[in-house]
Amino acid sequence: MEEKNVIKALAALAQVNRLQIFRALVVKGMDGLTPAQLAQDMNMAANTLSFHLKELMNAELISQERSGRNLIYRAQYERMNDLLSFLTQNCCQGEACLPLALNQPTCVNTP
Repeated sequence: MEEKNVIKALAALAQVNRLQIFRALVVKGMDGLTPAQLAQDMNMAANTLSFHLKELMNAELISQERSGRNLIYRAQYERMNDLLSFLTQNCCQGEACLPLALNQPTCVNTP
């Protein structure tokens, strides 16, 4: 993942409503949610929700699909995983890390 795309994704998620929307879509899985369901779940006005969905789509963190008369929004798991991989790619020189009590990562293969 290129740095410019990482910055775009992090900027999109750096707003409380967008973060909540994204997390709700991640939890919902591949079934996704309609804007009406999201607006109700988030207790958000439709025009506000639309603005946030547009920002998340611009960052390619969510997708939109038409199903009959409804739009379905879904988290883009591949993009999410790319972002997480980018953020952790140099941790412990590529080895898996385990958290310590003091929130300091330690490498699994460290003696």
